[in-house]
Amino acid sequence: MFMGTYNNSIDAKNRMIVPAKHRAQLGDGCIITIGMEGCLCIYSKEDWEKQAEKMGGIPEADLEARKFVRAVFSNAEECSFDKQGRIIIPENLKAFAHIDRELVTMGVKTKIEVWAKEVWDAPDNSDKIEPDKWAEALLKYGF
Repeated sequence: MFMGTYNNSIDAKNRMIVPAKHRAQLGDGCIITIGMEGCLCIYSKEDWEKQAEKMGGIPEADLEARKFVRAVFSNAEECSFDKQGRIIIPENLKAFAHIDRELVTMGVKTKIEVWAKEVWDAPDNSDKIEPDKWAEALLKYGF
């Protein structure tokens, strides 16, 4: 399980260091693709296969489902780590996530989310839960 939040950055060659704690769980490589709300998602190869299997059950006759599967798979890249534990973020993914230099990398259960720091820290970022919404979320999801 991935958890924790890290501030890091990419270099001029679009390489980002994957936190050592997360690298240990990813093994010899990973898959990076687009995520919801404008972030990138990094999956272990094993978890990517599970996601792919789930997506295989999405009905081909549904236009929106085809668009979704096409977007996720056409933007997915297999990555391997260099000696410093870095992966390359492809240009198309960097543009999708509005990544310039600074990143916020967070473990979220079975994946790692990568956010442009400016996007994550923006005052109007609706992806963060406000403290007064905690109780509502806990109740809604049965905690």
